[in-house]
Amino acid sequence: MVPALANTLLATLHLFLLVFFSINIHIVWHFLCVNLFTKQEQNQQKLRNAVSDVSKEIGRYYNELELEKKLGAIEEVEQAECQCCGMKEDCTTVYITEVQECYCGKWVCGLCSEVVKERVGRSPKVAMQDALNSHRDFCQEYNATTRLNPQLSLTLSMREIAKRSLENRKSVLSITKLSRAISYP
Repeated sequence: MVPALANTLLATLHLFLLVFFSINIHIVWHFLCVNLFTKQEQNQQKLRNAVSDVSKEIGRYYNELELEKKLGAIEEVEQAECQCCGMKEDCTTVYITEVQECYCGKWVCGLCSEVVKERVGRSPKVAMQDALNSHRDFCQEYNATTRLNPQLSLTLSMREIAKRSLENRKSVLSITKLSRAISYP
């Protein structure tokens, strides 16, 4: 009976070991799977966080670039004084440079530039520099008389009108005298 008992005991032990190892293997397998999936999920979460952080950094960098572009587009403004009339305007340095290139290195306001263009366009023989000088002289004379003493300016204007009227009468009379002299010998 001892051998039968030994066989039964051995079979029971074998079964016990089989069940024990099976359970342990199952537990180990479950532990490994849970840890692996947990690690994998943790890795995926870390990857998502990294992508999110990178996208935030890219967005912040892009916003900084946009701000720099806007600030770069806003140029500093300088005050420029017209070389003819003395009027002052706030202009960008690029605009000041463009105007100076057109008008012999002098900055001229919009109104004076139109007058100078008209003088140059009226007679092609007048150079840009001469038109600028002529208009500058006119502006200086105007500022010296009209602005300082308006009554004197009115008097001078009336005097100029009277002179022109007298000159026109003299020229009309001389033309009519010539025509009579020619027609009646």
